[in-house]
Amino acid sequence: MTQTAPNPAPAPTSTAPAPTTPGRIHRAWFVAAVTFVTIIGAAAFASLPGLLIEPLHEEFDWSRGTVGFAVSVNLALYGLTAPFAAALMDRFGIRKVVALALLVISGGTVATLWMTASWQLVLFWGVLVGLGSGSMALAFAATVTNRWFTARRGLVTGILTAAGASGQLIFLPLLSWLVVHHGWRPAAVTVALAALVVVPFVWLLLRDHPADVGLAPYGGTYAEKPAPAPGAARRAVTVLFKAARTGPFWLLAGTFAICGASTNGLVKTHFVPAAHDHGMPVTAAAGLLAVIGVFDVVGTIASGWFTDRFEARRLLAVYYALRGVSLMFLPMLLAPSVHPPMLFFIIFYGLDWVATVPPTIALCREHYGEDSAIVFGWVLASHQVGAAVVAFLGGLARDAFGSYDLVWYASGALCAMAALMAMVIRRRPATPAAAA
Repeated sequence: MTQTAPNPAPAPTSTAPAPTTPGRIHRAWFVAAVTFVTIIGAAAFASLPGLLIEPLHEEFDWSRGTVGFAVSVNLALYGLTAPFAAALMDRFGIRKVVALALLVISGGTVATLWMTASWQLVLFWGVLVGLGSGSMALAFAATVTNRWFTARRGLVTGILTAAGASGQLIFLPLLSWLVVHHGWRPAAVTVALAALVVVPFVWLLLRDHPADVGLAPYGGTYAEKPAPAPGAARRAVTVLFKAARTGPFWLLAGTFAICGASTNGLVKTHFVPAAHDHGMPVTAAAGLLAVIGVFDVVGTIASGWFTDRFEARRLLAVYYALRGVSLMFLPMLLAPSVHPPMLFFIIFYGLDWVATVPPTIALCREHYGEDSAIVFGWVLASHQVGAAVVAFLGGLARDAFGSYDLVWYASGALCAMAALMAMVIRRRPATPAAAA
């Protein structure tokens, strides 16, 4: 009797993705490109506040302090929303959160066209655009980088951070021309359209996790997509309380608050009206801010490259010290026309504009691991609170003293303090797993 051989057992199914074709560009770089374009489109709103102060003052007779208050609400909510947005991205996915944020930005900007009272400016531009932009904050870039990249994280962080400066470069000259020749309303419509145009790119091309397309992160190993994290708000607050018990969190939050005060709160909001006080045309002053954006791209990408190679806290100390020195000299450089010393300031300051972001994110990642994106969201909140305070106080100082000089000097001193704080941050000893 012939015995039939048993059927062979089926081969086990592997969950690992198919190997990537050698020489093929990893999908992570396409995701980074979509993120870059998205941040550029959303950056249009950040280019407008400094251009609105004088037109709104002239049309509605609102004080610069009143307009500065609306901008400060925008900046504060931009920061305070970021950690909750990072947690919401873990719960609902990057694509849904970012697409909704862009729609809120567009709607809030369009609503300002019909405002007649200052409280409406606070509601539309301050609250709605602040909430939408907060969900598009740098926590978005940090989340994409953490999920899609294991290698080149510093470089990618620098590139995505530079996207905001690229948006400023693209939109500032156009928006300043529209404000001068056609009024602030066409400029607001342009901002709204820029946010809307990006929505299809986000919805069709952005993916939440490498496992969604069967890939490992760039430079890493394949891992299954984690289950959605419930209780996004609770997780954001829990991470805050946990991080707040550590010294590095407060040092990072303090330095980043000064970073926001000396960039978004001061220069981005008040440079154009300050230069105009000295007789410089609005379009020329806005053009100088755009040039800052050019060199910011170079400086931030270079900072990302440095962060992959040098100690992050030392980089932060150097960046803040150089920024403080440059701001101390600015009151002596403002004049009716653009001259070589002013161009030197613009180049020098531009290289340092947001060069602080890659080393700050790297330090969050070093100390807080998987929670680093949410922790960075809270650190970013301090950045925007610092920006909000100076945006408001800068307007009050101009109304009270007729000059911005005191604000420039105070900001320079704060940057010197930030440099010292950065050096106090202790390095976390590498674990055996991290060193492997």
